[in-house]
Amino acid sequence: MNVAETARFACQGVTANKPRSALTTLGVLIGVAAVIILVAVGTGSSRSVSEQISKLGSNTLTVQASSTAAGGRGGPGGGFAPFAGPASSSSGSTTSQTATKTRTPQITLSDARAIATSKQAPDVLGVAPVVNASSVTATYDGASHSVGTTTGTTPAYLLIDNSSVHYGSAFTDADYTEHRRVVLVGQTVAQDLVGDDVEELVGRTISLNGISFRVDGILTSKGSTGPQDQDDRVVAPLTAVQDTLSGYGALSTISIKATSADTVTLAEGEVESILDARHQVTSTDRDYSVSSASSILSAATSSNRTFTVLLGAVAAISLLVGGIGVMNIMLVTVTERTREIGIKKALGAGRGDIVGQFLTEAVLLSLFGGVVGVVVGLVGSRFTIVGVQPTVAPYSVGLAFGVAILIGLFFGLYPANRAASLRPIDALRYE
Repeated sequence: MNVAETARFACQGVTANKPRSALTTLGVLIGVAAVIILVAVGTGSSRSVSEQISKLGSNTLTVQASSTAAGGRGGPGGGFAPFAGPASSSSGSTTSQTATKTRTPQITLSDARAIATSKQAPDVLGVAPVVNASSVTATYDGASHSVGTTTGTTPAYLLIDNSSVHYGSAFTDADYTEHRRVVLVGQTVAQDLVGDDVEELVGRTISLNGISFRVDGILTSKGSTGPQDQDDRVVAPLTAVQDTLSGYGALSTISIKATSADTVTLAEGEVESILDARHQVTSTDRDYSVSSASSILSAATSSNRTFTVLLGAVAAISLLVGGIGVMNIMLVTVTERTREIGIKKALGAGRGDIVGQFLTEAVLLSLFGGVVGVVVGLVGSRFTIVGVQPTVAPYSVGLAFGVAILIGLFFGLYPANRAASLRPIDALRYE
Protein backbone atom coordinates (compact mmCIF):
# COMPACT_ATOMS: atom_id res chain seq x y z
CA MET A 1 0.00 0.00 0.00
CA ASN A 2 1.16 3.53 -0.69
CA VAL A 3 0.89 6.43 1.74
CA ALA A 4 -2.46 7.60 0.41
CA GLU A 5 -4.01 4.16 0.78
CA THR A 6 -2.56 3.77 4.27
CA ALA A 7 -4.05 7.12 5.31
CA ARG A 8 -7.44 6.20 3.77
CA PHE A 9 -7.62 2.88 5.59
CA ALA A 10 -6.52 4.57 8.84
CA CYS A 11 -9.28 7.19 8.54
CA GLN A 12 -11.83 4.45 7.91
CA GLY A 13 -10.61 2.59 10.98
CA VAL A 14 -10.86 5.69 13.19
CA THR A 15 -14.32 6.70 11.98
CA ALA A 16 -15.74 3.17 12.13
CA ASN A 17 -16.61 3.64 15.79
CA LYS A 18 -17.01 7.38 16.28
CA PRO A 19 -18.10 7.45 19.98
CA ARG A 20 -15.13 5.29 21.01
CA SER A 21 -12.70 7.38 18.98
CA ALA A 22 -14.13 10.59 20.47
CA LEU A 23 -13.74 9.30 24.02
CA THR A 24 -10.17 8.21 23.25
CA THR A 25 -9.20 11.63 21.93
CA LEU A 26 -10.85 13.25 24.97
CA GLY A 27 -8.00 12.08 27.19
CA VAL A 28 -5.40 13.66 24.91
CA LEU A 29 -7.56 16.78 24.55
CA ILE A 30 -7.79 17.27 28.33
CA GLY A 31 -4.06 16.70 28.74
CA VAL A 32 -3.06 19.24 26.07
CA ALA A 33 -5.55 21.84 27.31
CA ALA A 34 -4.43 21.33 30.91
CA VAL A 35 -0.76 21.87 30.01
CA ILE A 36 -1.52 25.11 28.16
CA ILE A 37 -3.89 26.52 30.81
CA LEU A 38 -1.84 25.61 33.89
CA VAL A 39 1.41 26.87 32.40
CA ALA A 40 -0.48 30.05 31.42
CA VAL A 41 -1.67 30.46 35.01
CA GLY A 42 1.88 30.10 36.31
CA THR A 43 3.23 32.51 33.70
CA GLY A 44 0.46 35.02 34.39
CA SER A 45 1.06 34.84 38.13
CA SER A 46 4.78 35.39 37.61
CA ARG A 47 4.16 38.37 35.34
CA SER A 48 1.69 39.92 37.79
CA VAL A 49 4.11 39.65 40.70
CA SER A 50 6.96 41.01 38.57
CA GLU A 51 4.89 43.99 37.48
CA GLN A 52 3.86 44.85 41.03
CA ILE A 53 7.42 44.58 42.34
CA SER A 54 8.72 46.59 39.39
CA LYS A 55 6.32 49.38 40.33
CA LEU A 56 8.52 49.95 43.36
CA GLY A 57 11.33 50.82 40.96
CA SER A 58 14.54 48.98 40.26
CA ASN A 59 16.53 51.34 42.49
CA THR A 60 14.70 51.06 45.81
CA LEU A 61 15.95 49.59 49.08
CA THR A 62 14.10 48.63 52.24
CA VAL A 63 15.70 48.47 55.68
CA GLN A 64 13.96 46.55 58.45
CA ALA A 65 14.87 45.05 61.78
CA SER A 66 15.97 41.44 61.83
CA SER A 67 13.73 39.25 63.97
CA THR A 68 16.49 36.78 64.84
CA ALA A 69 19.64 38.84 65.43
CA ALA A 70 20.61 40.02 68.90
CA GLY A 71 22.52 43.01 67.57
CA GLY A 72 24.69 45.54 69.31
CA ARG A 73 24.19 49.00 70.69
CA GLY A 74 22.66 51.87 68.79
CA GLY A 75 24.45 55.10 68.11
CA PRO A 76 23.32 58.67 68.69
CA GLY A 77 20.86 60.37 66.41
CA GLY A 78 21.52 63.37 64.22
CA GLY A 79 19.44 66.37 63.24
CA PHE A 80 17.53 66.46 59.98
CA ALA A 81 14.78 69.00 59.50
CA PRO A 82 12.15 66.88 57.71
CA PHE A 83 12.53 64.21 60.39
CA ALA A 84 12.13 66.66 63.27
CA GLY A 85 9.71 65.57 65.92
CA PRO A 86 9.51 63.20 68.87
CA ALA A 87 11.11 59.83 68.32
CA SER A 88 13.02 57.32 70.36
CA SER A 89 16.69 57.13 69.56
CA SER A 90 18.75 54.03 69.07
CA SER A 91 20.62 54.56 72.32
CA GLY A 92 17.32 54.88 74.16
CA SER A 93 16.33 51.41 73.03
CA THR A 94 19.42 49.73 74.43
CA THR A 95 19.04 47.22 77.22
CA SER A 96 22.23 46.60 79.17
CA GLN A 97 22.92 43.30 80.87
CA THR A 98 25.73 42.23 83.14
CA ALA A 99 27.14 39.50 80.94
CA THR A 100 26.30 40.76 77.49
CA LYS A 101 25.12 43.97 75.89
CA THR A 102 22.14 43.38 73.66
CA ARG A 103 19.11 45.27 72.47
CA THR A 104 15.85 44.38 70.86
CA PRO A 105 16.48 44.59 67.10
CA GLN A 106 14.85 47.75 65.82
CA ILE A 107 15.21 50.51 63.28
CA THR A 108 14.66 54.05 64.53
CA LEU A 109 14.13 57.53 63.22
CA SER A 110 17.71 58.33 64.18
CA ASP A 111 18.89 55.62 61.80
CA ALA A 112 16.90 57.23 59.00
CA ARG A 113 18.38 60.64 59.86
CA ALA A 114 21.89 59.23 59.82
CA ILE A 115 21.45 57.70 56.37
CA ALA A 116 19.82 60.83 54.96
CA THR A 117 22.45 63.25 56.25
CA SER A 118 25.59 61.16 55.99
CA LYS A 119 28.26 62.15 53.48
CA GLN A 120 29.17 58.48 53.34
CA ALA A 121 26.10 57.74 51.21
CA PRO A 122 26.55 59.67 47.93
CA ASP A 123 24.53 57.07 46.02
CA VAL A 124 21.43 57.51 48.21
CA LEU A 125 18.92 59.85 46.58
CA GLY A 126 16.08 59.78 49.10
CA VAL A 127 15.21 58.37 52.52
CA ALA A 128 11.76 57.95 54.09
CA PRO A 129 11.11 56.50 57.55
CA VAL A 130 7.95 54.40 57.72
CA VAL A 131 5.65 53.36 60.57
CA ASN A 132 2.62 51.17 60.02
CA ALA A 133 -0.43 51.42 62.26
CA SER A 134 -2.62 48.36 62.58
CA SER A 135 -6.37 47.88 62.97
CA VAL A 136 -7.31 51.30 61.63
CA THR A 137 -10.91 52.02 60.64
CA ALA A 138 -11.78 55.00 58.46
CA THR A 139 -15.24 56.56 58.81
CA TYR A 140 -17.02 59.37 56.98
CA ASP A 141 -20.64 60.45 56.99
CA GLY A 142 -21.91 57.13 58.35
CA ALA A 143 -19.73 54.97 56.06
CA SER A 144 -16.78 53.00 57.42
CA HIS A 145 -13.88 50.99 56.00
CA SER A 146 -11.26 48.81 57.66
CA VAL A 147 -8.01 50.09 56.15
CA GLY A 148 -5.61 47.45 54.86
CA THR A 149 -2.41 49.49 55.30
CA THR A 150 -1.93 52.70 57.27
CA THR A 151 1.45 54.29 56.59
CA GLY A 152 3.08 57.15 58.46
CA THR A 153 6.01 58.63 56.60
CA THR A 154 7.53 61.77 55.02
CA PRO A 155 6.74 63.47 51.68
CA ALA A 156 9.76 61.72 50.12
CA TYR A 157 7.97 58.38 50.46
CA LEU A 158 5.75 59.00 47.44
CA LEU A 159 8.78 59.40 45.18
CA ILE A 160 10.52 56.34 46.60
CA ASP A 161 7.36 54.20 46.40
CA ASN A 162 6.58 55.37 42.86
CA SER A 163 3.22 56.64 44.10
CA SER A 164 1.41 59.74 42.93
CA VAL A 165 -1.66 61.78 43.84
CA HIS A 166 -4.51 61.59 41.32
CA TYR A 167 -6.83 64.14 42.92
CA GLY A 168 -5.79 66.90 45.30
CA SER A 169 -2.20 67.29 46.47
CA ALA A 170 0.38 65.51 48.60
CA PHE A 171 1.21 66.59 52.13
CA THR A 172 4.29 68.73 52.60
CA ASP A 173 7.36 69.01 54.82
CA ALA A 174 5.49 71.71 56.75
CA ASP A 175 2.63 69.26 57.40
CA TYR A 176 5.22 66.80 58.70
CA THR A 177 7.06 69.19 61.00
CA GLU A 178 3.83 70.79 62.29
CA HIS A 179 2.28 67.38 63.07
CA ARG A 180 -0.76 68.24 60.94
CA ARG A 181 -3.43 65.58 60.72
CA VAL A 182 -3.72 65.29 56.97
CA VAL A 183 -3.98 62.11 54.94
CA LEU A 184 -3.74 60.69 51.42
CA VAL A 185 -6.36 58.05 50.71
CA GLY A 186 -6.20 55.05 48.36
CA GLN A 187 -8.88 54.50 45.73
CA THR A 188 -10.43 51.49 47.49
CA VAL A 189 -10.80 53.36 50.78
CA ALA A 190 -12.25 56.42 49.05
CA GLN A 191 -14.79 54.36 47.10
CA ASP A 192 -16.03 52.65 50.24
CA LEU A 193 -16.47 56.00 51.97
CA VAL A 194 -18.08 58.13 49.22
CA GLY A 195 -18.76 55.85 46.25
CA ASP A 196 -17.38 56.16 42.73
CA ASP A 197 -16.94 59.94 42.81
CA VAL A 198 -13.78 59.72 44.92
CA GLU A 199 -12.72 63.29 44.15
CA GLU A 200 -15.56 64.43 46.39
CA LEU A 201 -13.54 63.29 49.40
CA VAL A 202 -10.70 65.77 48.80
CA GLY A 203 -10.78 68.53 51.42
CA ARG A 204 -13.23 66.65 53.63
CA THR A 205 -12.50 65.43 57.13
CA ILE A 206 -12.56 61.70 57.85
CA SER A 207 -11.96 59.82 61.08
CA LEU A 208 -9.22 57.26 61.58
CA ASN A 209 -10.05 55.30 64.73
CA GLY A 210 -12.16 58.27 65.83
CA ILE A 211 -9.43 60.87 65.21
CA SER A 212 -10.06 63.57 62.60
CA PHE A 213 -7.79 63.81 59.53
CA ARG A 214 -8.26 66.14 56.55
CA VAL A 215 -8.05 64.40 53.17
CA ASP A 216 -5.50 66.28 51.06
CA GLY A 217 -5.47 63.90 48.12
CA ILE A 218 -6.57 60.62 46.52
CA LEU A 219 -3.71 58.34 45.48
CA THR A 220 -3.42 57.04 41.93
CA SER A 221 -4.62 53.45 41.62
CA LYS A 222 -1.96 50.73 41.71
CA GLY A 223 -4.21 47.70 41.31
CA SER A 224 -3.84 44.38 43.08
CA THR A 225 -1.12 41.80 43.61
CA GLY A 226 -3.07 38.54 43.81
CA PRO A 227 -5.34 38.88 46.87
CA GLN A 228 -3.56 42.03 48.14
CA ASP A 229 -5.23 45.31 47.17
CA GLN A 230 -2.56 47.98 46.68
CA ASP A 231 -5.22 50.71 46.83
CA ASP A 232 -6.55 49.74 50.24
CA ARG A 233 -4.28 52.15 52.12
CA VAL A 234 -3.89 55.60 53.63
CA VAL A 235 -0.66 57.60 53.88
CA ALA A 236 -0.17 60.38 56.43
CA PRO A 237 2.72 62.33 58.00
CA LEU A 238 4.71 60.08 60.31
CA THR A 239 4.47 62.62 63.12
CA ALA A 240 0.67 62.68 62.99
CA VAL A 241 0.45 58.87 62.87
CA GLN A 242 2.76 58.57 65.87
CA ASP A 243 0.75 61.20 67.74
CA THR A 244 -2.56 59.42 67.23
CA LEU A 245 -2.38 55.86 65.91
CA SER A 246 0.92 54.05 66.43
CA GLY A 247 2.63 55.72 69.38
CA TYR A 248 6.32 56.55 69.55
CA GLY A 249 8.77 53.75 69.07
CA ALA A 250 10.76 51.92 66.46
CA LEU A 251 10.10 52.32 62.75
CA SER A 252 8.54 49.56 60.71
CA THR A 253 10.97 50.10 57.82
CA ILE A 254 13.12 52.70 56.13
CA SER A 255 12.49 53.17 52.41
CA ILE A 256 15.51 54.29 50.40
CA LYS A 257 15.94 55.28 46.76
CA ALA A 258 19.32 54.95 45.07
CA THR A 259 20.44 57.52 42.51
CA SER A 260 19.95 54.96 39.70
CA ALA A 261 19.45 51.27 39.05
CA ASP A 262 23.19 50.92 38.46
CA THR A 263 24.08 52.26 41.92
CA VAL A 264 21.75 50.07 43.99
CA THR A 265 24.58 47.79 45.11
CA LEU A 266 26.75 50.77 46.03
CA ALA A 267 23.90 52.41 47.95
CA GLU A 268 23.20 49.15 49.78
CA GLY A 269 26.83 48.94 50.88
CA GLU A 270 26.80 52.55 52.05
CA VAL A 271 23.63 52.03 54.09
CA GLU A 272 25.05 48.89 55.70
CA SER A 273 28.28 50.69 56.54
CA ILE A 274 26.38 53.51 58.30
CA LEU A 275 24.07 51.18 60.22
CA ASP A 276 26.88 48.79 61.16
CA ALA A 277 28.71 51.68 62.83
CA ARG A 278 25.57 52.93 64.59
CA HIS A 279 24.46 49.51 65.81
CA GLN A 280 27.99 48.30 66.54
CA VAL A 281 27.50 45.14 64.50
CA THR A 282 29.28 43.41 61.63
CA SER A 283 28.11 41.53 58.57
CA THR A 284 27.95 38.33 60.64
CA ASP A 285 25.65 39.57 63.42
CA ARG A 286 23.57 42.37 61.92
CA ASP A 287 20.29 43.14 63.68
CA TYR A 288 18.76 44.52 60.49
CA SER A 289 18.41 43.55 56.85
CA VAL A 290 18.58 45.54 53.63
CA SER A 291 16.62 44.24 50.65
CA SER A 292 16.26 45.66 47.17
CA ALA A 293 13.38 45.47 44.72
CA SER A 294 15.66 43.67 42.26
CA SER A 295 16.51 40.95 44.80
CA ILE A 296 12.86 40.54 45.72
CA LEU A 297 12.00 40.32 42.01
CA SER A 298 14.68 37.70 41.46
CA ALA A 299 13.42 35.58 44.36
CA ALA A 300 9.79 35.93 43.27
CA THR A 301 10.67 35.03 39.67
CA SER A 302 12.56 31.93 40.79
CA SER A 303 9.67 30.86 43.03
CA ASN A 304 7.09 31.38 40.30
CA ARG A 305 9.24 29.50 37.78
CA THR A 306 9.23 26.49 40.12
CA PHE A 307 5.47 26.89 40.58
CA THR A 308 4.95 26.94 36.80
CA VAL A 309 7.08 23.83 36.30
CA LEU A 310 5.07 21.97 38.96
CA LEU A 311 1.78 22.97 37.33
CA GLY A 312 3.09 21.83 33.94
CA ALA A 313 4.22 18.51 35.43
CA VAL A 314 0.78 17.88 36.92
CA ALA A 315 -0.83 18.62 33.56
CA ALA A 316 1.70 16.37 31.78
CA ILE A 317 0.50 13.45 33.89
CA SER A 318 -3.01 13.83 32.46
CA LEU A 319 -1.48 13.89 28.97
CA LEU A 320 0.35 10.65 29.76
CA VAL A 321 -2.90 9.08 30.94
CA GLY A 322 -4.47 10.13 27.64
CA GLY A 323 -1.68 8.33 25.79
CA ILE A 324 -2.31 5.16 27.77
CA GLY A 325 -5.95 5.43 26.71
CA VAL A 326 -4.86 5.55 23.06
CA MET A 327 -2.79 2.38 23.51
CA ASN A 328 -5.67 0.61 25.25
CA ILE A 329 -8.14 1.37 22.45
CA MET A 330 -5.63 0.41 19.75
CA LEU A 331 -5.06 -2.97 21.42
CA VAL A 332 -8.82 -3.53 21.47
CA THR A 333 -9.00 -2.48 17.81
CA VAL A 334 -6.29 -4.97 16.82
CA THR A 335 -8.17 -7.76 18.58
CA GLU A 336 -11.48 -6.85 16.94
CA ARG A 337 -9.93 -6.64 13.46
CA THR A 338 -7.82 -9.79 13.58
CA ARG A 339 -9.62 -11.39 10.64
CA GLU A 340 -9.28 -8.17 8.62
CA ILE A 341 -5.54 -8.23 9.25
CA GLY A 342 -5.38 -11.87 8.15
CA ILE A 343 -7.22 -11.13 4.90
CA LYS A 344 -4.92 -8.17 4.09
CA LYS A 345 -1.85 -10.30 4.72
CA ALA A 346 -3.26 -13.10 2.58
CA LEU A 347 -3.77 -10.58 -0.23
CA GLY A 348 -0.13 -9.53 -0.04
CA ALA A 349 0.00 -6.73 2.54
CA GLY A 350 3.43 -6.59 4.14
CA ARG A 351 4.46 -6.04 7.72
CA GLY A 352 5.21 -2.38 7.01
CA ASP A 353 1.71 -1.86 5.56
CA ILE A 354 0.01 -3.20 8.69
CA VAL A 355 2.28 -1.27 11.06
CA GLY A 356 1.79 1.89 9.02
CA GLN A 357 -2.00 1.64 9.07
CA PHE A 358 -2.42 1.08 12.81
CA LEU A 359 0.31 3.56 13.72
CA THR A 360 -1.42 6.16 11.54
CA GLU A 361 -4.72 5.48 13.31
CA ALA A 362 -3.07 6.09 16.70
CA VAL A 363 -1.46 9.31 15.47
CA LEU A 364 -4.77 10.52 14.00
CA LEU A 365 -6.48 10.05 17.37
CA SER A 366 -3.71 12.00 19.13
CA LEU A 367 -3.60 14.64 16.37
CA PHE A 368 -7.32 15.36 16.62
CA GLY A 369 -7.16 15.47 20.42
CA GLY A 370 -4.11 17.74 20.23
CA VAL A 371 -5.71 20.23 17.83
CA VAL A 372 -8.94 20.50 19.81
CA GLY A 373 -6.94 20.61 23.07
CA VAL A 374 -4.92 23.59 21.82
CA VAL A 375 -8.14 25.43 20.93
CA VAL A 376 -9.68 24.66 24.34
CA GLY A 377 -6.47 25.68 26.10
CA LEU A 378 -6.25 29.02 24.27
CA VAL A 379 -9.92 29.78 24.94
CA GLY A 380 -9.67 28.74 28.60
CA SER A 381 -6.63 30.97 29.08
CA ARG A 382 -8.72 34.04 28.30
CA PHE A 383 -10.60 33.74 31.60
CA THR A 384 -9.36 34.79 35.03
CA ILE A 385 -8.50 31.74 37.14
CA VAL A 386 -8.18 31.95 40.96
CA GLY A 387 -7.62 35.69 40.68
CA VAL A 388 -4.88 35.36 38.06
CA GLN A 389 -5.14 36.43 34.42
CA PRO A 390 -3.37 33.61 32.54
CA THR A 391 -0.68 34.49 30.00
CA VAL A 392 -0.23 31.88 27.29
CA ALA A 393 3.39 30.83 26.89
CA PRO A 394 3.96 30.05 23.18
CA TYR A 395 6.37 27.25 24.01
CA SER A 396 3.65 25.45 26.01
CA VAL A 397 1.38 25.29 22.95
CA GLY A 398 4.08 23.80 20.72
CA LEU A 399 5.32 21.50 23.47
CA ALA A 400 1.87 20.15 24.38
CA PHE A 401 0.90 19.58 20.74
CA GLY A 402 4.24 17.97 19.89
CA VAL A 403 4.08 15.67 22.90
CA ALA A 404 0.53 14.65 21.93
CA ILE A 405 1.78 13.52 18.50
CA LEU A 406 4.75 11.70 20.04
CA ILE A 407 2.39 9.99 22.46
CA GLY A 408 0.35 8.71 19.50
CA LEU A 409 3.50 7.32 17.91
CA PHE A 410 4.86 5.82 21.13
CA PHE A 411 1.67 4.27 22.46
CA GLY A 412 0.53 3.18 19.01
CA LEU A 413 3.76 1.38 18.17
CA TYR A 414 3.14 -1.71 20.33
CA PRO A 415 -0.43 -2.38 19.08
CA ALA A 416 0.74 -1.83 15.49
CA ASN A 417 3.62 -4.30 15.88
CA ARG A 418 1.28 -6.77 17.53
CA ALA A 419 -1.08 -6.54 14.56
CA ALA A 420 1.77 -6.94 12.07
CA SER A 421 3.15 -10.00 13.88
CA LEU A 422 -0.06 -12.02 13.46
CA ARG A 423 0.30 -15.03 11.17
CA PRO A 424 -2.21 -14.89 8.29
CA ILE A 425 -3.48 -18.45 8.90
CA ASP A 426 -4.06 -17.78 12.61
CA ALA A 427 -5.72 -14.44 11.89
CA LEU A 428 -8.10 -16.00 9.36
CA ARG A 429 -9.10 -18.71 11.86
CA TYR A 430 -9.79 -16.12 14.60
CA GLU A 431 -13.46 -15.97 15.66
